[in-house]
Amino acid sequence: MRTSYPFDAGPLVQPVDGRAVREFARRLRAEGRVTSMFGSPQAIIGFVVAGVVLLIVGSSFLSVIAGIVFALAQSNGLAAAVAALVPTVFVIGAIALAIVLIIRAVQGSAERWYRLDGFARANGMTYVPQFGSPGLPGMIFSQGRSRQSTDLVRGDRPRFVEFANYRYVTGSGKNQTTHKWGYVAVKLDVPLPHIVLDATGNNGLFGSNLPLTFDRDQRLGLEGDFDRYFSLFCPAGYERDALYLFTPDIMARFIDNAAALDVEIVDDWLFLYAKRDFSTLDPATWAWLFSVVGALLDKLAQWARWRDERLGDAAAHAAHAAAAASALPPSGSSAPAATAVPFAVPPAALRPPPGVAAPGRRLKRGVPWVAIIVFGVIGLFWLIGQTGFLGLFFR
Repeated sequence: MRTSYPFDAGPLVQPVDGRAVREFARRLRAEGRVTSMFGSPQAIIGFVVAGVVLLIVGSSFLSVIAGIVFALAQSNGLAAAVAALVPTVFVIGAIALAIVLIIRAVQGSAERWYRLDGFARANGMTYVPQFGSPGLPGMIFSQGRSRQSTDLVRGDRPRFVEFANYRYVTGSGKNQTTHKWGYVAVKLDVPLPHIVLDATGNNGLFGSNLPLTFDRDQRLGLEGDFDRYFSLFCPAGYERDALYLFTPDIMARFIDNAAALDVEIVDDWLFLYAKRDFSTLDPATWAWLFSVVGALLDKLAQWARWRDERLGDAAAHAAHAAAAASALPPSGSSAPAATAVPFAVPPAALRPPPGVAAPGRRLKRGVPWVAIIVFGVIGLFWLIGQTGFLGLFFR
């Protein structure tokens, strides 16, 4: 039976007191919990876009005004003087508009912080506006630079869960790209093998939307309809372990609740990814995320019983060696060895400890051949077009 988890979306939509919002934002800045004077990265992007648009429109408008001023100056001195004021008025107005937009954006960020903090507290969680380079072991957290999690909503009951938005930057100059993700991080009871569920429903033209490609030899087919929704990758030799973890009831939970999300199990973490913001002011998004996590949490407890048999073999060997050593007489002593059976190791000592042997800790990377071939063909045609090679055959 599925456990019911509390959900109160009221703080996301209820009216707020402007003074309380400003005081909350002031306190965040005083405590150093937000570092940007303009608030969230979304606000900064908005300022840049607004500035570029304003510059383009303003330049065009000023060019027209300059033509009018010149024409009037030829015919009427008074009209020319009045017309000369128009560009100045426009510039002042543009500056005033920019200031208003910045103030509204800052106020919008402050209200966002306030609402998300209230939402977190109403649901027994905590809110962190920004966190640079979170250092989590998931695949998206080791990519690019300028890594930052924003709008983190965290809870620790019944286990630690974190909802957040994440950004990182790759490339430089004109080729610079900001990658945007939403993620949910769930702390597990024990480390598990590195397993990735690549959701087929969010793949792009060139295949997976994940930032890494994995060796196709590590793909494991599962029974039923699971392969229609996910491509499961597990380390070679851990196929039986993956089948132990992904029983039919757990596969059904993933299909019913997380088919739109990519999933990664690494170390003692479970991550859910999507290329969209998760931490928003939209109650429907939060209701969906809470339902997904609630459905999975009920099944994660059974994963705590998993043990890596490879570590058990090493533990048994060490236990036997220790028992054999204890049965030998001290060095230099003529006392006979113990008559007890030296290899009678208690069964409890043979149980593998929590953990994953080295071969199962990380998947092997693959090469994105489809994307390489497609871009190679495009580049070849571009090169042919630039050199005029085809013209030799169509004269």
